[in-house]
Parts: sequence; C-alpha cells; structure tokens
Amino acid sequence: MPLPDLLQQLEPLLAQAMNPANPGYLGHMDPVASTASVIGDAIAALLNNNLLSVEMSPSFSRLETAVLRELAQRFGLGDEAGGLLLSGGSLANLQAIALARNWALQVQETGLAGLTQRPILFASEAAHTSIQKAAMLLGLGSQAVIPIATDRRGRMQVAALTEAIASARRQGQRPFCLVATAGTTVTGSIDPLPELSAIARTEGLWFHVDASYGGAVIFSPRYAHKLQGIEQANSVTFNPQKWLCVAKTSASLLLRDWSLLTEHFRIAAPYMGEADDLINLGEVSVQGTRPADILKLWLTLQHFGDRGCAALVEHGLRLCRCFVAELRQRPQIQVATPPDLNILCFRLASDRLTAELQQFLLDRYFFLSLPRFRDRLWLKAVLVNPFTTPEHIRQLFGAIDAFCRDRQIQPDPQSQDNEITYSQSL
Repeated sequence: MPLPDLLQQLEPLLAQAMNPANPGYLGHMDPVASTASVIGDAIAALLNNNLLSVEMSPSFSRLETAVLRELAQRFGLGDEAGGLLLSGGSLANLQAIALARNWALQVQETGLAGLTQRPILFASEAAHTSIQKAAMLLGLGSQAVIPIATDRRGRMQVAALTEAIASARRQGQRPFCLVATAGTTVTGSIDPLPELSAIARTEGLWFHVDASYGGAVIFSPRYAHKLQGIEQANSVTFNPQKWLCVAKTSASLLLRDWSLLTEHFRIAAPYMGEADDLINLGEVSVQGTRPADILKLWLTLQHFGDRGCAALVEHGLRLCRCFVAELRQRPQIQVATPPDLNILCFRLASDRLTAELQQFLLDRYFFLSLPRFRDRLWLKAVLVNPFTTPEHIRQLFGAIDAFCRDRQIQPDPQSQDNEITYSQSL
C-alpha cells in the first residue's frame, strides 16, 4: 500500500488518541513530549543503532555512560556512581531488585534453590506494582514483598517498618532490600528517606528509591530538599519521561557503585567486540537490544538546561498551590492527602458522585483519572502539563461548582478532616 494511503488510515486512530498537549489533560504522569526529545527520537529511529555494544553504537554508548554518570552524581550518589537507560521504570525497578538480590544473597550463578531462609523485601503499601512484578519474575514470589502501612500523608510508617523487619527475622526470613518511593503513583507521596536510609544501613539492607516521578525535583534548587536522604541510596529509579517531558520511553537506573553491575549482574556476550574504555552496556542491562534513547534525553537536557528543568518542576508545584487554594474554598470536597509534590486526589461524598463528576469534567475537556485509594474512588489531578495555567485550574473548579449546584451537593462533614497545613507541604 502506498504511503499516502497508509497515512490516510491513521486519521481515525489519531482522532481517538489522547492529547497530552491539551491544557485540560491532568489525569496521569504523562505530559506532552518536548520538541527536542521528539527530534532525538526521530534521529535515533533513522540511525537505528543498537546500544548492545560499543562497536554497534560507539558514540551513543559513550554518551549514555557520560550523561547517566552525571545524572547519578546530581542525586548525590558519589564519584563511583553511574547508570543505565531502560525501557520504562518497571524494568529499572526490576534490575535494581535483581542486583540487590544478587549482591545480598550471592545467587547470581547458583540461584535461589539452595537458600535456607526465605528472602524478602519491604516496600510501602503504596509502592508501584512493578515491585511485586519484579519479585514474581525474580523467583521470589510477589508475597516476598512485605507491604508497610502508610500514614495519613501516604508515607511509609517508620515504626511499622521497624516492627516488620524484626518480625521477619524472628520468623527466620532473610530481609535483603528496602524500597522507598519518592512520588507514589496515586498521591505523589514521598517516603521519609533519611529515616529509611538509616534503617537500611543499620539492618544491612540494599536501599532502593523509586523516584520515577518525584526525582525531577532534584533539578530545582528551591525544592530539591524534598529528596533529602536519596543521596544515601544504593540505587535510584528516575524517569525523565515524566516530569521532564522526554518522549517515551526514557527511564534510568542510577547506582551508587557502578562496578557492582559488573560484579553481580554482567553476562559477557562473546559475539561482541570489546572496547578498552567502556563495557558493552547490553552485558550489564536486562535488555540486550537497546535503542539510542540517550539521544532524546541528552537533547532535552541540553535544550532546557538546569534552569529549564527547574522551571518545569516549579510550574507544576505552582499549579498545585493554585489547586489547593481552590479546594480549601469548597468544604463539600474531600482530599485524600496533602500534597508532597504536584498530585492531588479529591472526591465528593460517594463513589457514584465522584465517577459522575469525572465524566462531567471530561465532557468539558478536563480529564482527571479515577484511581482507587483506601477503598474509595478519587479524582486524581497530576499538575505536570506545561500548557496548563492557573486560569485553567479556575475553569476546572467552575465546572465542579456547576456540577455541585446541579446535584445540590452540600458540604460534607468528613471534609473537616482536610484541614491540613498545605503550606508546609509546598
């Protein structure tokens, strides 16, 4: 079929595609892609290099190594730090837990069968589902992930973690890893990283921080303190495809000690040549064939610069303050947690009304997602869209007011629970 005819067949698909450039797109952590990253993606596809080995992609292999080392050091991981790009945060979390398992249990070659104690890891009850998937894929079983209760703000409870570790040891289990989250998927909560890093160090656990979303605040001098404690991590997952607007996929695994990959993960590829100055990245990655995703990340970082990346972060947090100000004027709305970042979950008095409000807003070109959190439905606003302005937020709440008037919704007594000091969060 000629290309012009093929392009015509795209029209109905494009008409039904989600448009993240619309200012009313607020439902997920998936913003519009930066122009620089789209250009990088196109060039990478045209060249079709494979970053499996240096000989197949010499310039991009070296570029990835240099950029990821600089990124890891930005998170304070030290002079021996480095990293890899992977196709999504789920793969980055998978490789982090695999490396933690191999490092702690020394099972890289012999596997789990000879272990006399059941290996387990700990994560918040609000941690991403990829942590359980990783445990399942790595032969640990999804039940090896011990969920730790969260507090009112959606953060892991330190006391509950301490008790869970002690209980596991009493039962003869083998704790080997602690996973903290910096920006949970539903509420954007940040676990208490300094306290968790101290516990991991005391207990001899690998400390992994899933900062797939929240890691971007490291670029903002004003808000980087929100990630205090991340510099103590053994590994960090960070996805520039989220808050930094890099075209998908762009996800990274950052390591405090890059050499651990060669010691506890590498499988040499005898069919590939070797370079004197650089290891073949496909030998230390869960992926063999690896696209040149580094190009779109590098171009975006060069185009935005530190100030541009900081501006993206600060724009999202500024929108969040506007959102909070509107919420505080409407006692009929319940709020799930005060925001640590730029994600807010709110609801009306029932699941039914909340779901109806979602459709009402969608009919007016505002898309908010509808996750389930603590057994109730919530509308989730992710304020990451660079084209959304405070005026759009006011229009959104004008639509909410119209819905409430139409349904004669009165203030909910439960909304008194929402009187939290938002200013301290932002």
